[in-house]
Amino acid sequence: MLIIMTGGTRGLGRVAAQRLSLSGTKIMGARNLSEVPEGWLGQSLDLSRLDSVRAFVAELPEEPISHLILNAGGQTPSASGRTQDGFEITFATNHLAHYLMLRLLLPRLAKGARIVITSSGTHDPRERTGVPPPRHADAYRLAYPERETRAEESDLIAGMRAYSSSKLCNVMTARFLAQTPEASSLGWQVFAYDPGATPGTGLVRHHSWLVKNLIWPILPLVVPFSSAFNTMKAAGQGLAELATTARAPDGLVYASLRRARLTWPAPSVIAQDDAACAKLWQDSAELVGL
Repeated sequence: MLIIMTGGTRGLGRVAAQRLSLSGTKIMGARNLSEVPEGWLGQSLDLSRLDSVRAFVAELPEEPISHLILNAGGQTPSASGRTQDGFEITFATNHLAHYLMLRLLLPRLAKGARIVITSSGTHDPRERTGVPPPRHADAYRLAYPERETRAEESDLIAGMRAYSSSKLCNVMTARFLAQTPEASSLGWQVFAYDPGATPGTGLVRHHSWLVKNLIWPILPLVVPFSSAFNTMKAAGQGLAELATTARAPDGLVYASLRRARLTWPAPSVIAQDDAACAKLWQDSAELVGL
């Protein structure tokens, strides 16, 4: 059996990877293979390029996949960046690349396979995270923000909204997958994971010096006083638990870590819209060339 993971070289993903004592071949996709944790086989992967995703999948051993952990993610301080495929970079990296990998690997998922996609509470306006919430989950408008008709907003606001929108797409992708006939007949266990705000991760690596070196390092001091923040250890353990032993209440997919415990709230209103989930699934397929 194969265990496949992205986003496991640092932060909560690395904590989870080090705690996963699973039987099988463990393969981690990463840009820097020297950072791959002990016990994992590194394989080159750049999520900003769809051809890299396809090459990663093509190089995997021909074995059934028991665990697929799609944890990698990032933020940028604007929505002006574009990938070589022409898509807005945050949406492309956080959603489209993982969507493509998921779709290409679906035929190889074993009976009872576990699929975990790391999302964020920023996808839900009710959480009031301070990050501008998504306005919609229209894949084409998220891939090409220049098509948006909206009031002017700063680069930083646009970048943060691109992030929360990509995380909404992660939740909706998990919800749609969990409702497919294949998931039902093969007993797949599908989760979208909100680790809460986890200071110390590499999430803000593209932000300004002030954010990376002053604000982000100070935030751990807030952890004991807020249910919205978690330590790296707790967030990594939550991801490892979803990948191994967690059981969701019937019909639920979205797991949110609060005070180091997995909870099962309803996701945002948009994420609960089955028709919108189906449209996102189809439009994403078109965008990645499936």
